[in-house]
Amino acid sequence: MARDEAMVSVEGPDGSRDIRISSPSRLLWPEAGLTKLDLAQYMIAVGEPFLAANGDRPITLQRFSGGVDGEQFFSKNPPKGAPDFVDAVDVVYPSGRSHPQLVINDTAAAVWAVQMNTVVFHPWASRARNPDNPDQLRIDLDPQPGTGFGDAVPAALELRKVLAEAGLTAFIKTSGNRGLHVFAPIEPEHEFLEVRHAVIAAARELERRMPAEVTTAWWKEERGARVFVDFNQANRDRTIAGAYSPRALPAATVSCPLGWDELDGADPLHFTVATVPARLKATGDPWADMQSHPGSIDVLLGWWERDLASGLGELPFPPDFPKMPGEPPRVQPSRARSKD
Repeated sequence: MARDEAMVSVEGPDGSRDIRISSPSRLLWPEAGLTKLDLAQYMIAVGEPFLAANGDRPITLQRFSGGVDGEQFFSKNPPKGAPDFVDAVDVVYPSGRSHPQLVINDTAAAVWAVQMNTVVFHPWASRARNPDNPDQLRIDLDPQPGTGFGDAVPAALELRKVLAEAGLTAFIKTSGNRGLHVFAPIEPEHEFLEVRHAVIAAARELERRMPAEVTTAWWKEERGARVFVDFNQANRDRTIAGAYSPRALPAATVSCPLGWDELDGADPLHFTVATVPARLKATGDPWADMQSHPGSIDVLLGWWERDLASGLGELPFPPDFPKMPGEPPRVQPSRARSKD
């Protein structure tokens, strides 16, 4: 019986590589009718902007044994037998342990990841050559129940103003779901914890300006029908879907960079594995010059210190993190009240 496989040719800095795609007709997105081979061809089509956004970074692969509605798992370390064009770098995790983490530096490596059943790519905010110091400030605007993508738009526009006042140039992309991701390139001069504090300072300033629309409340019971400014995505080893990464959602949406002038009226369902390659050809990459605008987080760190002096301290960390200095108790507010 003939094996169900296909070969795709991928151009790169070292010439063309042929990558085998097993089970090319497997439906990854049954609702959208898109297969594993479709995903491999998508990665080839968006290779240059995908690498500009996600290359040279420690990266976590979200892999699926079948379609996107099936079992999934995350890969951080290079698997045995990985080809020599798949890179890795040693990184330190919140536990203090160090391990090699995958790095994708050419399109062939991204297509290899697809062959390994990767759908979503989660890059770190730091570069492989300097993994402890982020070169991106990232803020995830996450609409809570009762709100949607349209509620995240005005929050993103106001956040852009907040960051501009702090001397930073903001860039925007869809999350691929209901939210928006705001990025600002920064000089890699500060460790993750300091960048987290800068993010919290920006989030609190946004919350002051839009208290009815956004919240920094970590506990879901306190958020209400507002957009949550997820400050914890700024932590070490916490990632969000990279630019041009597909999402494991029925419509095969993509986390797609936008120009700020496109944001009003944008529909995340319009940016998919099927449509984004043609969009790139027509409009180009809105993030093409992102790294030419690195800024400093010094102003935001000044705001952090100002808030500390006024009594606003550290916020909760994710539950898998060790207890951190100054962190409030990790007790759900309603449970804390029930003990009183």
